[in-house]
Amino acid sequence: MKSRAKTGVFQRTVLASALCVLGLGQAHAVSFTQGDSTIDINGTINGFYSNRTSESGGVKTTNSALTNGLLPGWINFVFTTKAEGLDIKAHVGFAPGINDKSDVVGLPTNPGCGGATGCDSPFSQIDTRNLYFQFGSSDWGTIKLGRDIGLFGQKIILSDMTLLGLGGNSYAATPFNTTFGMIGHGYMYTGFQPQITYTTPTMGGLSAAIGVFDPNRFAGDETKDPGVQGMVNYDWKGGNMSASLWGGFVHQTTSGSGSFDANGYELGAKFGIGDFEAVAYGFDAKGLGLSTVGALYFSPFEKTKGKGYFVQGTYKFGKTKVGINYGQNRDTDGLLTDDNKFKSMTVGVYHSLNKYITLVGEFNRERGTGSDVFPGDLKTRTISLGGIIFF
Repeated sequence: MKSRAKTGVFQRTVLASALCVLGLGQAHAVSFTQGDSTIDINGTINGFYSNRTSESGGVKTTNSALTNGLLPGWINFVFTTKAEGLDIKAHVGFAPGINDKSDVVGLPTNPGCGGATGCDSPFSQIDTRNLYFQFGSSDWGTIKLGRDIGLFGQKIILSDMTLLGLGGNSYAATPFNTTFGMIGHGYMYTGFQPQITYTTPTMGGLSAAIGVFDPNRFAGDETKDPGVQGMVNYDWKGGNMSASLWGGFVHQTTSGSGSFDANGYELGAKFGIGDFEAVAYGFDAKGLGLSTVGALYFSPFEKTKGKGYFVQGTYKFGKTKVGINYGQNRDTDGLLTDDNKFKSMTVGVYHSLNKYITLVGEFNRERGTGSDVFPGDLKTRTISLGGIIFF
């Protein structure tokens, strides 16, 4: 088997795509080639110190943590080849974390306790986020089968500057693998989901994707029909200017007593000129669950309505990017009795130390109001410092 190291990108994974979207450099892979087949290995690791002050119902607490950011660690194995006119790809990705809630420093807790009282688990988790294969051609498009990032909400999380940092962490206390960035205040989390999707060829900057997704249980009933997600995207570039416009939807239906249909729609735009980039996004949902938590189909209050918006501006000075973003989600109806809102603002500095390492500093403020989700209201302030490596 022939081996070679690469200094450029051979295969753009989700993580490499995120870096390109944020304009903070490229991921680098090691490749092994035999005949017409190649296996790439690439990944990322991060670590942050965070200091967080939280106030709710008149009670104020301050804590520190050594934690992952919005991204976990990641190791990817990507197989590519071409056979009988088809471009073929298979991707296996594992996402471990550095966090471990244990009473004994350096030792994991009991992995079999299942969250029982007095038994803290999970310890450092390994999440299989990518496990799929795809095939297709530039003439008719690509079919993907397996587990990968969803379509609805995909573009906005890859445009969130806090993807390389920490952002907000109200719903991501230790020992979870990641914080939440701006998830829950501006958009909902797309997630990594079992799916069969079809993506069209790109024609004049225009492309589209649609897929069936593993049906989710909500409202107390099992689903008998798969979920459906779709996305349309248009990219344009000319001189030192670029633009992207996208729209997406998600739909899930159930049957049985107390069940309902869930629908969501999104629209986003990104515009760049020189070293400046702006992002604007909004979504509207009914029955997707609590948008202020950010998890699709988490519906303890039955058929709630959710909506949100997100704006961001960044500017790059040489090897340093500075940015500010703001977002808000709002939940009403269903069994909710109040107008529940969760909003957040992040100011961030992202310095490319070299082609592998980015150093990150962020200041984040969160505010949650509404008696159903945030009894006593919630105010937080988080300062985080750390770094991330892509290889």
